Amino acid sequence: MELLDHLMLGFGVAFTPENLAYALLGCILGTLIGVLPGIGPVPTIAMLLPITYVLPPVAGLIMLAGIYYGAQYGGSTTAILVALPGETSAVVTVLDGHQMARNGRAGAALAIAALGSFFAGCVATLLLAAFAPPLAEVAFKFGPAEYFSLMCLGLVGAVVLASGSLPKAISMILLGLLLGMVGTDVNSGVARFDFGIPELQDGIDFAIVAMGVFGFAEIMTNLEQKENRVDITDKIGSLYPNKEEFKEAWPAVLRGTALGSALGILPGGGAVLSSFASYTLEKKIAKEPKRFGKGHPAGLAGPESANNAAAQTSFIPLLTLGIPGNAVMALMVGAMTIHNIQPGPQVMTSHPELFWGLIASMWIGNLMLVILNLPLIGLWVKLLKVPYRVLFPAILVFCTIGVYSLNYNTFDIMTTAAFGVIGYVWSKLKCEGAPLLLGLVLGPMMEENFRRALLLSRGDFTTFITRPLSASLLAAALALIVIVALPSIRKKRDETFVEEG
Repeated sequence: MELLDHLMLGFGVAFTPENLAYALLGCILGTLIGVLPGIGPVPTIAMLLPITYVLPPVAGLIMLAGIYYGAQYGGSTTAILVALPGETSAVVTVLDGHQMARNGRAGAALAIAALGSFFAGCVATLLLAAFAPPLAEVAFKFGPAEYFSLMCLGLVGAVVLASGSLPKAISMILLGLLLGMVGTDVNSGVARFDFGIPELQDGIDFAIVAMGVFGFAEIMTNLEQKENRVDITDKIGSLYPNKEEFKEAWPAVLRGTALGSALGILPGGGAVLSSFASYTLEKKIAKEPKRFGKGHPAGLAGPESANNAAAQTSFIPLLTLGIPGNAVMALMVGAMTIHNIQPGPQVMTSHPELFWGLIASMWIGNLMLVILNLPLIGLWVKLLKVPYRVLFPAILVFCTIGVYSLNYNTFDIMTTAAFGVIGYVWSKLKCEGAPLLLGLVLGPMMEENFRRALLLSRGDFTTFITRPLSASLLAAALALIVIVALPSIRKKRDETFVEEG
């Protein structure tokens, strides 16, 4: 009954004209960046982050959330029609979705992807609403030692589940932690690692790093690639799956929803890992695995449901514990701190309209996305014909204006450009930027809780292992490290992400 009361409050907030408009804007932008290859939700949210300064907190977060889960919908459109995944999590969608299109079932493939995504998004949002309050109650029992141990587990999980080389992921996490130490020490008031530059005394703004590493670097990476002008057909065909396609797709939707909901909660998990894991699962349990890659509806329905479910449940650790599980959630932390809202369990009690309004908006957003993605398919297909050389100047100008509006300081623009060059070099070295951003966001929080724990224990380092919950979290982090170090597990991990790389 209490849950219903909370949801009524949430829908009351989400159904205001202003919040409905920002939910629609977020869904349209999310679909757009999902359709257009080479942009993605992280650089887009990084670019739009400064705008949230002037928006009410609820409206800003509703818009950013809409961009994130909207990109999962939009990415499937190009993956199915022209074998160009607009979003990383849609890479697996190409395998069977595009084959269905080539077999004359493009409309049915789009409908399966959209309806599977809608079902998964609604179920995952329900799980978020149901499990967030009890998890937040548990989080209220956390002390500084438990929070430090939880963040250690989060960073270890992000490293283990990050695609690519483990040593590179660890290096990026550590670099992020080091960048988080730049600025004035909160306890002593002494400036550290600022190299005498006054602008660095307040630290390095994570929005600047995100916009450089994900926004500017992405532009440079896309410009060096030869533009692939694909012959795009506007013939979509019937949007109704036949009886056989429906029969094969529906169980995969259920399995993908369950798998994505679970993996989305894990630090570093998110939509990409969920889509790959779902495809692997469907292929393993299929009676005819040889049909996969040739237009099997289950190979499309499972990953599409999984990535959308994961996109929604990744909000659970953010809203209940204040721990971002991936790069997008790290940016959401930034959007909340812009409005002096501390992410974590206290959000539910101190800002209930924000917490429940955001959850309610996800149901509304999922419905908007079905309406946007099926009747307006023709419009999104036409956008694919816009050359990237026409798009990138607008993206670059928008990025620069956004950076300047943070502090009205040209130093920020130069810093962003520098991180853009560094990010471009990192992309060439196949170093992921997401672990760096997580380290940068969690670093100051880890240091603060580490110091508070030692102050409360009067300098006794054993406080982290004598407190049962803290010890359990550190043990889980250690177990993850040991497991991923095993040769057989490491080999499996590399195989999971081989198609993404």
